[in-house]
Amino acid sequence: MNDNGNSNAEMIKQYRRYLKLGRNYSENTLKAYMDDLQKLLNYANCEGLALTEVKLDDLRNFAAAIIDIGISPRSQGRILSGVRAFYKFLLIDGYIQEDPTELLEWPKIGEHLPEVLSVKEIDMMEAAVDMEKWEGQRNKAIIEVLFCCGLRVSELTDLKMSDLFLDEKFIRVIGKGDKERLVPISESAIQELRFWFVDRNVMKIKPGEEDYVFLNIHGKHLTRAMIFTIVKRLAAAAGITKNVSPHTLRHSFATSLLEGGANLRAIQEMMGHESIGTTQIYTHIDMHTLREEILEHHPRNMMDK
Repeated sequence: MNDNGNSNAEMIKQYRRYLKLGRNYSENTLKAYMDDLQKLLNYANCEGLALTEVKLDDLRNFAAAIIDIGISPRSQGRILSGVRAFYKFLLIDGYIQEDPTELLEWPKIGEHLPEVLSVKEIDMMEAAVDMEKWEGQRNKAIIEVLFCCGLRVSELTDLKMSDLFLDEKFIRVIGKGDKERLVPISESAIQELRFWFVDRNVMKIKPGEEDYVFLNIHGKHLTRAMIFTIVKRLAAAAGITKNVSPHTLRHSFATSLLEGGANLRAIQEMMGHESIGTTQIYTHIDMHTLREEILEHHPRNMMDK
């Protein structure tokens, strides 16, 4: 792995020199190319590959990973275009004998994917919450948990008090197929949850509903439809014209992590994806490493520093 790391670093250094001196790219353009190449490097490191060892199937799995976490076709195209330029450089300079990107399929720009919200737009939605209403803090906590944990709407409605390990900054999530995973949670989401618990503790809760985190005014856990309504109303109140749903916040979570430099494997583990492509078997990630990866790269945590 160390040899791979050294050889990768030297090639990237030469490639950057080529872009700057040979192509006369600006610093902003150089940064964009390097940021996109870093995504591939993270993936290759996770697979134990030097960049010269990457084959077409590896690139297809890398492309599938980007699609899987909700990156838009236009952004996919930009990332893969940078990868292709890098391998053309390696071919010309004699690092490799064959270009693995030659048969790599390009994303269709016309394909529709859910909208993505910026951190500023998430803040606008939370600012639009009417804190004078009894459900105000609950709704603010819902938005923060969706954005900071990347949960599916069903995972949010099913979230239990017994699933929360806030001192350890983890929550337990039951995903598709009743598969359990541990998800790191940011300090900002923990804070909003604890504020909500102050209100929740004085509610009259229906028997059998005591363990659910998010409740309605009748003391019963929220439905999927209610979460959709809350999210759409807050987006409209914030003046956001995008088509926003709970899934939008899940994709915003994944996109912000990827753009922040998080490893694709960690993002997929966090989101509960079984695989990153039809031929790619999912590998285990140490939970401590996963927690550090997510907490380091999520914008909420970067803002807290």
